[in-house]
Amino acid sequence: MLKQIEGSLAMAQAIALCRPEVICAYPITPQTHIVEGVGALVKTGELKNCEFINVESEFAALSVAIGASAAGARAYTATASQGLLFMAEAVYNAAGLGLPIVMTLGNRAIGAPITIWNDHSDAMAMRDAGWIQLFAETNQEAVDLHILAFRLAEELSMPVMVCVDGFILTHAVERVDVPDQAQVDAFLPPYDPVQVLDPEHPASIGAMVGPEAFTEVRFLAHYKQQQALRLIPAFSGELAKIFGRDCGGLLRSYRAEDAETIVVAMGSVCGTINDVVDEMREDGARIGAVSIVSYRPLPVEELRKILAPAKNVVVVEKSIAVGVGGPLADNIDGALRNLDQRPRLHSAIAGLGGRPITRASLRRLFHMAVENPWQGAHFLDLNEHAVGREIHRGRKIRRSGSTAENILRQLAAASPLPPV
Repeated sequence: MLKQIEGSLAMAQAIALCRPEVICAYPITPQTHIVEGVGALVKTGELKNCEFINVESEFAALSVAIGASAAGARAYTATASQGLLFMAEAVYNAAGLGLPIVMTLGNRAIGAPITIWNDHSDAMAMRDAGWIQLFAETNQEAVDLHILAFRLAEELSMPVMVCVDGFILTHAVERVDVPDQAQVDAFLPPYDPVQVLDPEHPASIGAMVGPEAFTEVRFLAHYKQQQALRLIPAFSGELAKIFGRDCGGLLRSYRAEDAETIVVAMGSVCGTINDVVDEMREDGARIGAVSIVSYRPLPVEELRKILAPAKNVVVVEKSIAVGVGGPLADNIDGALRNLDQRPRLHSAIAGLGGRPITRASLRRLFHMAVENPWQGAHFLDLNEHAVGREIHRGRKIRRSGSTAENILRQLAAASPLPPV
């Protein structure tokens, strides 16, 4: 059914249609409206046979989901930013135990300084924890990916994280086609857990193992992620037949068939990038784009096929591995390794802490990749004046004294940077 609806509430309705049996919730911006939405559906009885559990922290939220899933219940939770870091131990445990939990991550920057706005630093912090990570470009895709996530998690018995850009998607009101219960039931069968803790048949899970077994456990987690590379397209195809629209997949290419320059990105910025591609195509530029849906597992072979013929690849990402550069760019670089003739790779860090990514800035960036290529990571729209003043001020402080107390005293007395 077509609805004009906030993204969070559309996701909440889609999650409810998947018939979760335990929902664990702790509020943190910008995911709060999602769990509020499913909580309201439990309260009104529209979502039946579901226990909605308010907990005291994000760590508790995922811990309860782990217990519920281990006991054989279809479990769901959501978090964002520092909340994901607070539950980090449980994030690794859920993956290590092979529990099919679905979690929404309302992508938000990680402090300090504190910010509530969007980037992908939270997802990147847990990219190697063993969860499948799917990134939504639109709220329609966010709805569909949650339904896909439950099927995928339960088929592989491993957790899935659906990443949606905070505020840009979670709080945007737009037209979304929310499926009905019959459509979801046609795709998602009743939950049949692979492992269940049963008092009648006692067993331990997550017990300590020695070096003789740990490598095999991690290999199996990696193996299941590789299996997901086959299942995600297959399940997306099934979902498309039922819903009558493209749903999910590993990635999408846009006007990339004959492109000399291809832009790679994830999440909501891909729509803006496609607009710039259209503008530059009208001016005669041979440019295209790739939107990655499945970041973990990364579809390496599919990326190689699309990117190999290009002359330039520009990776635009909302995250940074400090001291290294862009984590997505590093992964794309690995995907292109060993090609006989590989394209030049250009890494651009953009949108950190919610900074707008404009068409004008992207257009300049894409022209620069062709006309004046750079090494390392380029920071889009960096305020070089402010950064230069801060670097200069730091040098003056260090020259004036060597003790920590003296440096702190001068930092406290230093005048703040002027507004720019």
